[in-house]
Amino acid sequence: MNPRPARAIPEPGEVSVTVSRLLVLAAAVLFSTGGAAIKATRFSSWQVAGFRSAVAAAALCLLVPGARKGWNWRFLPVGAAYASTMVLFVAATKLTTAANAIFLQSTAPLYMLLLGPWLLKERIRRSDLWLIAGLLLGVALFFLGSEQAAATAPSPRLGNQVAVLSGVFWALTVGGLRWLAKQGLGSSMPAVVTGNVIAFLGCLPFSLPLTGVAPRDLLAVGYLGVFQIGLAYLCLTRAVRRLPAFEVSTLLLIEPALNPVWAWLLHGERPSGWGLSGGVLILGVTLANACWHARNERRKQLESRPAG
Repeated sequence: MNPRPARAIPEPGEVSVTVSRLLVLAAAVLFSTGGAAIKATRFSSWQVAGFRSAVAAAALCLLVPGARKGWNWRFLPVGAAYASTMVLFVAATKLTTAANAIFLQSTAPLYMLLLGPWLLKERIRRSDLWLIAGLLLGVALFFLGSEQAAATAPSPRLGNQVAVLSGVFWALTVGGLRWLAKQGLGSSMPAVVTGNVIAFLGCLPFSLPLTGVAPRDLLAVGYLGVFQIGLAYLCLTRAVRRLPAFEVSTLLLIEPALNPVWAWLLHGERPSGWGLSGGVLILGVTLANACWHARNERRKQLESRPAG
């Protein structure tokens, strides 16, 4: 009988697997509060996106050592895609419900599959076709019927369209991060910091002058930059080394699941039935696809092991 493999011992500065899972959960919960916090401020979408990114860039440089090292010009296009994602997501959250904004951004795997052959030279697999169909149906459900405008969602249809664009740029961001990894550039945190700086500089001309600033506006922006982005990325970067990518991506699905809950608890915002149905379908097919590929990967690993 083969001896039971010994558990991996964390190196100095690393955390255990259990703590890593808790850190990913903490990151997902912090990410999920973005919608409610964005809606809590009277700042415009330009002001929220720009000042949040300024605070986030400073927080990341202070909290995450890797964010201050190894800058490369290749971080610029990836940072620009990430900046576009953040600005569009804030705009979408201001216009439509928090649920619609986060669920439609979560369709990024659809655009990643469509862009993969061009961006990363990765072919679409036959098993991905049903994922594409499921995500397309999920997106379509958001645009069926007519959502009523509300104080926290004054223009749902326009917000849904902006959220779709946010998903496209998030797919470009993810593809860009994978491209950086293929270039052997190591940590992606400098690209995240670059994206926050680009977002701040891009939004600044549309954010001034500041008038009638209330303490809650400053608190909301400070929370978004320090905790919702800075602390969340610190938790995530500390955890990802000890966990499989599938487990991390699955735990992070808590973010879109909880995002509408905070908006409902803090603002009484209720997404439409069509929107909830589309969101459930998007998360469901994404999780099912991740499980399918994880199972196939394990099977290939078992088949490649030498007998004996």
